[in-house]
Amino acid sequence: MFIRLTLTGLFCLATTAANAQLPGLDALIPQGDGAVSGRIIQLVALMTVLSLAPSLLIMVTSFTRFVVAFSFLRSGLGLQSTPANLFLISLSLFMTFFVMAPTFDKAWQEGLKPLTENRISESEAFAKATDPFRDFMLQHVRPKDLQTFTDLASNSFPSSAVDAEAGPDAKIDLRIIIPAFMISELRRGFEIGFLIALPFLVIDMIVATLVMSMGMMMMPPTVISLPFKILFFILIDGWNILVTGLVKSYY
Repeated sequence: MFIRLTLTGLFCLATTAANAQLPGLDALIPQGDGAVSGRIIQLVALMTVLSLAPSLLIMVTSFTRFVVAFSFLRSGLGLQSTPANLFLISLSLFMTFFVMAPTFDKAWQEGLKPLTENRISESEAFAKATDPFRDFMLQHVRPKDLQTFTDLASNSFPSSAVDAEAGPDAKIDLRIIIPAFMISELRRGFEIGFLIALPFLVIDMIVATLVMSMGMMMMPPTVISLPFKILFFILIDGWNILVTGLVKSYY
């Protein structure tokens, strides 16, 4: 009993001493100090950007076109889970890094690297880092889609697509060019997907006609056409043709 009381007393003394050494909240965040609040806002903004990084990657790069084309390929072949989603997404990511390498390098050299060396401010770094992506999107966006979102934006916010002081070198607002670029990429991806699915559709129709003419009503045509579609894709070296065509569509 004596030992238990002694240990309890020592624990209370240690807790009291520790509490006495811990600074209060007022000491950690002094009143009227705006710099601390600014740091907290920057931290929240950084966490938000990191959580949206996958979406940003899809919005301003070539990833959309690649993943849509590969999805059409798998559907055209009639395969449900082969290749796996992990493989298709990984291949799309590496192809995106390959196509976007000059853009990434320019954004790093002109925007992010000077920021890490404290040579420019955050606002200057953002402008210089986004300029390469803006140029890339302008090269591949359809003028019709760009004009559509410019017209829609004229009622929502000043077409900030144009800066009155910028003159002929005015930059298009990212709020306009990003959705226009995404729509253009989806359209181009579906066009490529149609060209991918068309030969497989022809094979399916030929096999279905043969199966019906032979009276094999209970035999699903897809069961017979699947090996022929895979063989056809292998004989024409389909992966090489598809990947080469997708990459060259950006040059």
